Amino acid sequence: MEAFVTIKSALSLCDVRYLLAAICLVVVSVPVEAQSLRGSTRSLDLQNRVARQHDYTYIETPAQLERFVQAGYLVRVPKSSDYRLNGLSFPYARPEVALFVSRLGRQYRSACGEELVVTSLTRPQNRQPGNASPRSVHPTGMALDLRRPNNSNCRAWLESVLLQLEGSGTLEVSRERRPPHYHVALFPSQYATYVERIRVADAGQYQVRRGDSLWEIARKHDTTVGRLRSANNLSGSRIYPGQVLTVPSR
Repeated sequence: MEAFVTIKSALSLCDVRYLLAAICLVVVSVPVEAQSLRGSTRSLDLQNRVARQHDYTYIETPAQLERFVQAGYLVRVPKSSDYRLNGLSFPYARPEVALFVSRLGRQYRSACGEELVVTSLTRPQNRQPGNASPRSVHPTGMALDLRRPNNSNCRAWLESVLLQLEGSGTLEVSRERRPPHYHVALFPSQYATYVERIRVADAGQYQVRRGDSLWEIARKHDTTVGRLRSANNLSGSRIYPGQVLTVPSR
């Protein structure tokens, strides 16, 4: 346990590779089931299980939250032209949540031409609204709420991206009605691994996953096994999960 005093149009899908890269993510055991936006007891069970896996504290008071900020467990989510922090009393979250807001905000503005609106981040247990679930993970700093867009295309884009990420095992999302918003519980270590995979891919590299073969990797990247071997000084076809391969340019 952490020390008490020491943490333009929708459907343009601005960056499709970000969504596709998530599909093969394998990190802490997180079961993937049919996705929906309805929320469920199973979803709450999963959110709380991930919080325990991360050994997160459920922050009780604003004073304790401030101590977590001073200790570096929580960070201030910075202002940006891509998103708006709307009326937040506590603009703090786990570092991975801040990264998520930054990345999603940038992609949302690119796709929709408007700001993403964040309506809640970390909330101490004694500052939870009356309609909040007693099992909410907002007090851990790993959750956020996003305002539901009025524009139907932007709403479709945002829901598609969030469900893709839920399918990858990096978060759980539910659509809430009062007020209309999306509750997102981000799984920090899983999301950090997802982002690292994207960065490796963007650098012209590929991180080998369980079950991969040189032939499959070559086919997916429009190259040949021979070129892959040459670029990576491989004498044979043996590769292993976690290995990073240079992918030759086309």
